[in-house]
Amino acid sequence: MNEVKVIKTQGLTKRFGDNLAVEDLTLDVERGEVFAFLGPNGAGKTTTVRLLTALIGPTAGRAWVNGYELGQDDMNIRRGVGILTEAPGLYERLDAVQNLTLYARLYEVEDVTGQVEKYLRLLGLWERRDEPVGGFSKGMKQKLAIARALLHEPPLLFLDEPTAALDPEAARTVRDFITQIKGTGRTIFLCTHNLDEADRLADRIGVIKQRLVQVDSPANLRRSLYGRRVVVHLVTVTEAVRAAVGGLPFVREVQQVDNTLVIGLDNPEEQNPTLVERIVGAGGAIQFVTELRHSLEDVYFALLEEGEGEVTR
Repeated sequence: MNEVKVIKTQGLTKRFGDNLAVEDLTLDVERGEVFAFLGPNGAGKTTTVRLLTALIGPTAGRAWVNGYELGQDDMNIRRGVGILTEAPGLYERLDAVQNLTLYARLYEVEDVTGQVEKYLRLLGLWERRDEPVGGFSKGMKQKLAIARALLHEPPLLFLDEPTAALDPEAARTVRDFITQIKGTGRTIFLCTHNLDEADRLADRIGVIKQRLVQVDSPANLRRSLYGRRVVVHLVTVTEAVRAAVGGLPFVREVQQVDNTLVIGLDNPEEQNPTLVERIVGAGGAIQFVTELRHSLEDVYFALLEEGEGEVTR
């Protein structure tokens, strides 16, 4: 097994009776990356997390997590991961310190007091440390659950819908903290329905619908589906301008919308200067130039429609 791969699966499959939850999942996740798993409800995201954290066993296939094989080294797999489930599952009659102390002891953390204080401070909960958790807001409970997942300093962190049902301020706090821990070299496996969140946080994205549909960076997914297009806004579009643009060898397509040209290019960074020079030389008065950017939502639904397409890694 390649040591760089924090997660490696080969044909991982899980059935619950006649219900196929995950089918033939073959996937690599690199050390230090944020990998986002996207899919509709029932697509197999949470089942995959439960498999990779050795909470359930596979029906078929193999997997390695932090170098340990699923079904052979399950205890070591559990020791080396942190997990945030969609429901925080805290003891609401206990205060924040008591909650974290309990879990730190279960994880056999050496400096229990120090680790509890460290993460309560990092997540802005230290001033509320002696209050019963039942009185916390949803955002505070979610932050406490993230602290719980990190107490034993795992190299791999699973986050299942970390900002679900949070208000915008609390969600931003959680996202900022994910960005912060990303900088520590940890690997983060993120399941989310929030496409903007995945777009901002993830190095790569996997779209799943029982089977893995596609895997790549957000930018590459956009490029593979739509190519790259620049939008040139002009005072007016003349025949001379259209002819000048169409005559460039690197222009793949040209569409006109009123006084705007939408131009397909392979490499706008290199080709834009020549494009602009040619338009100006043909008498075009350019107001501004932008790149047409499809949303991750567009990409997501297009991939789901493809269904069982060929996976690109």
